[in-house]
Amino acid sequence: CTAGFQPPEALLPSLLNLPGSTSDVVVSDPELEDLDEIVVHLAATVDGTRWEINGVTYANLSEVSNRLAAVARIRIDLPVILDIDEAVPMNDVIDVYDVCRNLGLTRVQFAAPADA
Repeated sequence: CTAGFQPPEALLPSLLNLPGSTSDVVVSDPELEDLDEIVVHLAATVDGTRWEINGVTYANLSEVSNRLAAVARIRIDLPVILDIDEAVPMNDVIDVYDVCRNLGLTRVQFAAPADA
């Protein structure tokens, strides 16, 4: 199915300076360029929700949003897998999903237990 098809030219990094355009230099992070997927894990703790992206812990949704924005600037086509523990408050789940969609990340999926 090609419902999520994006033209390749929209995905390929390129430098094109046209007359009258401004130059925005994007510094790419090699760590981000080599990713196959982004796994966002939310876990409920006594102190609130613990936020992780690919095993790295972040203090809050704002930091998660900043990291996902960095990824989206480089690879908008990456699948994002939301791995949410059962006890995480639903508002945190919706917030992280909304962040992904607002950044233009369209391949957002929820992880399901293997026995489901």
